[in-house]
Amino acid sequence: MRPFAIGLTAALALAALIPAAVISAPKEKDKPAAVDAKAREAGMKDAPALVTAASLACTVSDARFIGEDKKTATKYYEVACQQGMGFAISAKKDVAPLAYTCLESSAPGPDGKTGGLACVLPANLDPKAGLAPFIKKAGVPCELENARAIGAGAKNSYFEIACKGGVGYILTASSPVNLDQDVTANSCLLYEDGGNVSCKLTDKATQLAIVDTLAAGSGKNCAIKDKRYVLSTKTDNYFEVACQDGKGYMLQQAAATGALAKTIDCAQASFVGGGCTLTDSVAAQTEQAGLYTKLATKAGFDCKVEKYGMLPSQDPRKEIVELKCANRPDGGIGVFTATENHVYDCVASEINGYRCSFTKADAVYPRLTANLKSLGKGSCTVSGSRVIGQTATDGYVEVACSDGLPGWVIAYPLGAGSTTPKEVMSCLQAKGVGGGCKLPTNTTKS
Repeated sequence: MRPFAIGLTAALALAALIPAAVISAPKEKDKPAAVDAKAREAGMKDAPALVTAASLACTVSDARFIGEDKKTATKYYEVACQQGMGFAISAKKDVAPLAYTCLESSAPGPDGKTGGLACVLPANLDPKAGLAPFIKKAGVPCELENARAIGAGAKNSYFEIACKGGVGYILTASSPVNLDQDVTANSCLLYEDGGNVSCKLTDKATQLAIVDTLAAGSGKNCAIKDKRYVLSTKTDNYFEVACQDGKGYMLQQAAATGALAKTIDCAQASFVGGGCTLTDSVAAQTEQAGLYTKLATKAGFDCKVEKYGMLPSQDPRKEIVELKCANRPDGGIGVFTATENHVYDCVASEINGYRCSFTKADAVYPRLTANLKSLGKGSCTVSGSRVIGQTATDGYVEVACSDGLPGWVIAYPLGAGSTTPKEVMSCLQAKGVGGGCKLPTNTTKS
């Protein structure tokens, strides 16, 4: 990849070559340079055609002619746009005009002075303000304090933005910049120092200070020993904290608001970027497995938990956990809250919308066989099963029999009582339920 800094440096070097005679007078300290009326008239006359030729998404609201380098037959203009972003443009006959955002053209050089393409039109005096609508579209919380242009490639333009509180982002827009195209913002913590795209307006220590704020609102008694940035998704950022007492957590931050979305114990955080690395996650998982063993036993499900997996929960106060048991072949799905513990075995779980992945299919057959026997169908030893449908109150499981004779459909109530069957139907009786029986031995003998 071509270094962005090289392209940017070349653009500003071009501005430095403009003869002093054609450059607007320098600004007095804290006082904008006056815009000559004739320069504005010439700029407004030529600007609309130039922004079109440069493929800029710009409805010209103001413009000025900066000057001309007669040796190279190059003219220079500044334009202000209704869309907010201002530009400096160089135009040469028979060559497509080149456009640079005011953040680029107004950036101070190594000597601290701005070059001949610095923007002076009233609408462009604060070049970083032109990024405000782009930040809003990117959907990140940022009270803008500082910004700089990093550079542009063939498809994308890159900017660094520094926000109040020390948070920073790399803003990626189209090239040329266009608010109608995709705009994204990623945490500065994603980028390595010194790279083509990296942050210079903020430092990692300051950016990680947000972790202290998130941890303070987590409700966990954690004296922070260490912390790190883990990863970002489209909706969330994740940080890990290690506590002085040996425990650890993942903090899930909502990218759109910057607020704490969820606190995840390291024992449950293996799905986040490979899990915790600042604490002993194996020890944490062993401790957590012991806790789930106690909760399952309390719920009446005898399971010595040897493995568990977290399932998505829309309620942050509810844990939904798949359990694999060391003392029995079938596992279950545990639903645990502060006030209620319940475990669905792998028949009841699927009826209620949770599929077991740790348990083999045939591990539930003895339970189904026993259910048939309780309903007077003791001649069938179950050799296959599938959930075929649900109503508002009941779930239906089709079963096949090992002797090859026609199987059955068992109805169970939804919810905590799903282990007790309500009724059994032949496949003929159940042909209107979820498309009817489809297991091989049932489709021809129903």
